[in-house]
Amino acid sequence: MSQDLFSERLAEAMEKNDLRQADLIRIAAEQGHKLGKSQLSQYLSGKVTPRAQAVVILAQALGVSEEWLQEGDAAPAESAAEPAPAPSAASQPQETTVSTTGEKGTAAARGRQGEGSSMRQFTKSHKLDNVLYDIRGPVLDEAYRMEDQGIHVLKLNIGNPAPFGFRTPDEVVKDMQDQLTECEGYSNSRGLFTARKAIMQYDQLKGIPNVDVEDIYTGNGASELIQLAMNAFMDEGDEILVPSPDYPLWTACATLAGGTAVHYICDEQANWYPDIDDIRSKVTPRTKGIVVINPNNPTGALYPREVLQEIVDVAREHQLVIFADEIYDRLVMDGKQHVSIASLAPDLFCITFNGLSKSHMVAGYRIGWMSLSGNKRIAKDLIDGINMLSNMRLCSNVPAQSIVQTCLGGIQRSQQLLQPGGRIYEQREYVYDRLSHMDGVTVTKPEAAFYIFPHLSEEKFHITDDDQFALDLLKDKHVLITAGKGFNWAKPGYFRIVYLPRKHTLHEAMDALEDFLSYYRQD
Repeated sequence: MSQDLFSERLAEAMEKNDLRQADLIRIAAEQGHKLGKSQLSQYLSGKVTPRAQAVVILAQALGVSEEWLQEGDAAPAESAAEPAPAPSAASQPQETTVSTTGEKGTAAARGRQGEGSSMRQFTKSHKLDNVLYDIRGPVLDEAYRMEDQGIHVLKLNIGNPAPFGFRTPDEVVKDMQDQLTECEGYSNSRGLFTARKAIMQYDQLKGIPNVDVEDIYTGNGASELIQLAMNAFMDEGDEILVPSPDYPLWTACATLAGGTAVHYICDEQANWYPDIDDIRSKVTPRTKGIVVINPNNPTGALYPREVLQEIVDVAREHQLVIFADEIYDRLVMDGKQHVSIASLAPDLFCITFNGLSKSHMVAGYRIGWMSLSGNKRIAKDLIDGINMLSNMRLCSNVPAQSIVQTCLGGIQRSQQLLQPGGRIYEQREYVYDRLSHMDGVTVTKPEAAFYIFPHLSEEKFHITDDDQFALDLLKDKHVLITAGKGFNWAKPGYFRIVYLPRKHTLHEAMDALEDFLSYYRQD
């Protein structure tokens, strides 16, 4: 079954029945089946080929044959009449039976009618048609369904420290508690002065040039600020260079803002460092900026100064804005040091994103920031746009802002976790060692963060569909990982593992994965 053919047939059947995605999902639910929104969007986009059971569900909901959906037989249904033409605005609605299931009325009628009355339906914006965020996509939906049935799932999919026993330092919790009564009102839209002052001083220690308190914006996590920055920066037709693999929020936000994310390759054979020649080849007259994720999610790569300098040279040559995602800069192992790319580019305009979610194990507090640095004279109008969007959301979470000064100025307790004997260090060592000894698996040792991005041999496993691999692993072994395509990595056979769970959980998961790979093949 061709992905493109299936997506075309699915769209054709929905159009003929005057169905939107929400209608089709509801019809399936009425017939006792569950379809996820993200799942259906991927079928329509041609990015995912559904499994046999999903084809049956879709065919039944649409009133067409399974064979027609998959192979393109001559008629859309085995014994169906052609749908009546759409009524004009002045005519009365007409309904024609096209269902082969024996139910009365069209699929459209079943989808759009409530209890005896016609109901207006609301669908998502077309701006979201090409936006994907598969870290929390169909595979996770299936994991939730399994858990609802009482099945225990080993979750290696999301970098959320708290569920795995990582605790916020006591002094941070105490600081927030003591300041709660002072955080009941809005702050300045950029954030509390004390928080921004501490961030400014942190940036100065990192060598980031020309940063003042007014150049710093706090946010509900760095994620909010990434979206804000993309909305302020991108116009229709603009291009921005984004790494592949990437943290998919960057591609999603650039797309949602009306721009185009053009992916440059990070080279697995070179420790997952960005391929500078590929970056150069992707620059066009429409290119406005470049995103650098360092340390990288999902690979855990830490870029050396020499690689960063080459990226700066390209940005300087083509007058690009640099967007630096450095949320993991305090989670570096093996005695390495993180270099902020903005420190190498005083003559360029840079926006650096950071936060406390990972380094201080406070992902739920939602506190991040972005710092504007370098040559701000060339970005005055852009900064006005950033200010406007910042003012529109009033301010970020004030109680969370109140802990920034304590977190950045106090003892960095996470550093103990990154040394030999520390939990993150030892769990990385364990997972890397286990993966390295699995037949048909190659993996690069990460130097930062808490992710690893293994590769399955094409010759041994014949992987053509990452999502299918992730689903099969989940259903067979109850282990949840994230497929490589979820990080805008085109080559199949890759997946991300989060090594935050305790070692006994990782041991169970690695045993299950190794056994699964001993027999699994995609043909």
